[in-house]
Amino acid sequence: MPRSILQAVLLVDGYNIIGAWPCLKKTRDSVGLEAARGELVEAMTGYSAFQGYTTQIVFDAQYQNCSSNKEIITELLSVYYTDFGQTADTYIEKSCASFRHQIAQSLISRVIVATSDRAQQLMIQGYGAEWLSAQQLCGEVEATVCRMRQKYHTRKQSKSRFLANAIDAKARQRLAELRMGLQ
Repeated sequence: MPRSILQAVLLVDGYNIIGAWPCLKKTRDSVGLEAARGELVEAMTGYSAFQGYTTQIVFDAQYQNCSSNKEIITELLSVYYTDFGQTADTYIEKSCASFRHQIAQSLISRVIVATSDRAQQLMIQGYGAEWLSAQQLCGEVEATVCRMRQKYHTRKQSKSRFLANAIDAKARQRLAELRMGLQ
């Protein structure tokens, strides 16, 4: 999918989404938090690529004594772990304030924050960012997966199992001429 010159930025409150999506909550409770984070990253990888969003999933390290860490997953997706004592909410709010200036300078087109935290919703909207609930994001991710499957399935279908049937008639004619030694 071609991306526009002006990128949209999607900030995802990681633990909020894990706690809100039934499938991720189930994984967290049965296998562990690391597995749930992995599933969220996997889901957001395809979604970000399909939508063309520059996405950052934010996990807070509020109760862990470690420094911030950014992990680049793809060109469009990264995972950010906050500093000790910093919440994901604080990081997202600061990012929205920073992105506000980039929108004014036409460096990015829009900022979207995915969280179901009501206080966070009000705060980020004050910075001009759009809000997406955890349930809305879940629905959009599922719809995108269906669209990607449909797009792949229609592209994969051909008239038969032979490669020659998957190319246009002009290319097929040219290949036949080359095979017979006609130039």
